[in-house]
Amino acid sequence: MHSPSSQRRRPSGPTSPVEFAMAFTSTPRGARLARLFVAHCLDTWGHPYTGDVNETLTLITAELCANAVRHGRVPGRDFHVRLAAEADGGRLRLEVSDTRGEHRPAVATPADPGAESESGRGLLLVAALADTWGVTDRRGGPGKTVWAVVDTAPSSRPGARP
Repeated sequence: MHSPSSQRRRPSGPTSPVEFAMAFTSTPRGARLARLFVAHCLDTWGHPYTGDVNETLTLITAELCANAVRHGRVPGRDFHVRLAAEADGGRLRLEVSDTRGEHRPAVATPADPGAESESGRGLLLVAALADTWGVTDRRGGPGKTVWAVVDTAPSSRPGARP
């Protein structure tokens, strides 16, 4: 695991953009640490561990990082996680980048993974939990970035508690 490339808070109150970005080793341990760091950042940004926003983004992080480690791994190359809040705090964007551009994820239909299959459902969860998600070419290097955006308004979260 590498040290944080940035964790910034700009002065002037809650309307300031906030960002966390870090590189992690392309291992299951790296994926687990990324999930923990994202949950911690969200908690410090006012989205408590047991809140809907934190739980949703932590699950999305776990799925995207697991995919980066399993399908995007290049020996000796890290994967990168970036979490950013919009200036008004109304939406959060998570990005997970790896160096394998030729393996683009696609959402399977719920019937695609067999009932006995141990994998193939991660992007179904991401698609169900995120307000929007997608894949882009990785900025500044080879590979891809899989991103997800979550609206932080309580009424917009699926299954949100009042």
